[in-house]
Amino acid sequence: MKFSSALFTSALLCFVSSSVARDASLSARYAIEARQNRNGGNKGGNGGNNGGDKGGNGGGNGGGNDDDPETSLTLDESVINKNFAKTGQEGKTEAGQVASLTSTNNFINYCVGKSLTNGQQVKGGSCNSTPMGDLPSTGKMPSSKFTEPKNLDTIPANKEFTVRMAVRNMEMGNFVNPQTNYFGAPQQLNSQGTIIAHSHIVIEQIDSLTSTKVSDPNKFAFFQGLNAPAEGNEVSATVAKGLPAGVYKISSINTSANHAPVVGPVAQHGSFDDVIYITVGGNGGGNGGNGGNGGGKGGKGGKKFARRFGSRETARL
Repeated sequence: MKFSSALFTSALLCFVSSSVARDASLSARYAIEARQNRNGGNKGGNGGNNGGDKGGNGGGNGGGNDDDPETSLTLDESVINKNFAKTGQEGKTEAGQVASLTSTNNFINYCVGKSLTNGQQVKGGSCNSTPMGDLPSTGKMPSSKFTEPKNLDTIPANKEFTVRMAVRNMEMGNFVNPQTNYFGAPQQLNSQGTIIAHSHIVIEQIDSLTSTKVSDPNKFAFFQGLNAPAEGNEVSATVAKGLPAGVYKISSINTSANHAPVVGPVAQHGSFDDVIYITVGGNGGGNGGNGGNGGGKGGKGGKKFARRFGSRETARL
């Protein structure tokens, strides 16, 4: 049986066309599969292969964010503190020392199973996992001193007055939202190596200038954040309605931007905060909690003042 050359050529063309179409289809399918493997395989996209090299969350981005230490969920080996694995009692030690808690992973999971601070002021207690952050040099450690009123001053009762405080080595006026970012970021330094900070003053009524009674931190007559930048190296707050007659302790609370108390590079240093004692309304303090001979029942007045101002001033962290 004989085939014409024309018929043979036609059959050959059909076969070639079919093969090309099939190969094109396979090539397209392989290209799609390869792209899917890239997205979900080695780098671990959202819907892809969780066994990839980096386990990224970015699909097509292929987990590239893992290269950023600020977003990676993996502890960078370069920041592991070797001394954290020591109790501190391995060699000759000072009498009375206790062994330190130890960790080989920078305590990154210390708060597992505990109530997290999570940037909030948790009155029932919590666990905060934020690193301490940047520490200044000894030459840039912070300091503060009240300039008004002065220690042991006597001022009129129930009359407006201003508290002023000189500061050094703190870039004041930096405070974050205390309802969502409380203790929520490490201490930071500016380009001059000083702490990015703000401050607070708290006024507590005490029995007398010679009282040795330990105060209750939950009870205070006045509290206010000093959130403005320093002017002439000073920050200030106005006590608009003054204070009832009595004896008071005025303290500073110098903090980083995220409200954590400022910390320094060495254990032995002068206080970063200041405290003074004042008398309000004459002979305050002579009769203990009643606020002095000249102040009548200043102690009760202080409690009323605390109730009146406490909740309002707490919001001004």
